[in-house]
Amino acid sequence: MRRSKYRRASRSNNWFSGKRRIIAVAATLVAFGGIVTVTQVSNASTDRNQRKALSACDRIQAPPRSELSTKTRKGTYTTNNGTVTQHADDGAGETVSVSTLRQRCRDWVMNNVGNNEDDEATTPPTSPATNEPAAGDPSAPAEDPSAPAGDPTESAPAEEGNNGGENGGDQGQGDNGGDQGQGDNGGDQGEQPAPDPTDTTPPPGAGLGILTNSCDTSQLTPHDGFQNGNRCVSTEFGEVGEAANNPTLLITQAPRQVAPNTPFTLTVSTRNLIRDRFLAAGQGGYYVESSVLQNGLVRGHFHTACRMLESTNAAPAPDPVPAFFVATEDSRGGATPDSVQIQVPGLPNNGIAQCASWAGDGSHRIPMMQRANQIPAYDAVRITVRSGRR
Repeated sequence: MRRSKYRRASRSNNWFSGKRRIIAVAATLVAFGGIVTVTQVSNASTDRNQRKALSACDRIQAPPRSELSTKTRKGTYTTNNGTVTQHADDGAGETVSVSTLRQRCRDWVMNNVGNNEDDEATTPPTSPATNEPAAGDPSAPAEDPSAPAGDPTESAPAEEGNNGGENGGDQGQGDNGGDQGQGDNGGDQGEQPAPDPTDTTPPPGAGLGILTNSCDTSQLTPHDGFQNGNRCVSTEFGEVGEAANNPTLLITQAPRQVAPNTPFTLTVSTRNLIRDRFLAAGQGGYYVESSVLQNGLVRGHFHTACRMLESTNAAPAPDPVPAFFVATEDSRGGATPDSVQIQVPGLPNNGIAQCASWAGDGSHRIPMMQRANQIPAYDAVRITVRSGRR
């Protein structure tokens, strides 16, 4: 028997009909509207943070030019048949234009500032409230050699240096600000940040009267990756190797006497130093990278400088620029000692010159040593500069 086409609808099928259907549709619209509203609020927050950060990028200013050594060939050049790269004055003369710094800042903002209401997490690598310089990517090529560099209060995400590797951060420069006190191990421990009440592990140096261990207690402007003093560097020290792997350096050959303005050669030997990391100081690469080890050895470069001494009975003034200064990076070096010849173009006048060489990590600090009683990778010689017979 056929069933009627006009069957009575079951009561159980009436739940989503009539008024209930209207109510369900209305509820769906309300929920969708809520999602749209939340999304719009979220996007507005993101846009606000980005606009604020991008506005800070537009206020980056240029710092004063750095003083350069007097006799050094300017810029970056090669010696030893093109196998050794020399960076005059640690790359201080390889400046980057303000427009490039601002663009780096904008790129950083677009890649890092998102839907985050934490102001600290969305602060671009600039210092918008002052006319201080702003830092950018230390490894990017300089666009305008005549334009000085700019200023960041946070280091931008690390990028590649001249020969690869990852950038980190670095140790401090300048005073730590505030009333730090004087004297032996004393000092006001109240200067330290309040400890986390949930942290039961004491910090390194606890009980020794540590003045401070971060820039959180400093009143100074954050360091910006350029050669500016009276700043506080927040970059961490980084990795330190074992004593047997710590770098050493020796000047193995040097003349006893040279005539003024006459070229001469210094031979420098390094051990446990991989010479493949260099971040130009003029491009914001100063004190921004932590020490990095490769197979237990420091990655970096070494410096050589010569200055004329006014006296051999008292320590010289620290601020005059030397006659000669280069940073040497040749992608060589390792656990086995080797040597590099440094060509000095000459020294300006009669007198006693001090020529020194010392190792540096990627951001130009003397590498750390495991023990306090190890001699760091540094050496110096005295050379008489005098006209006439040698």
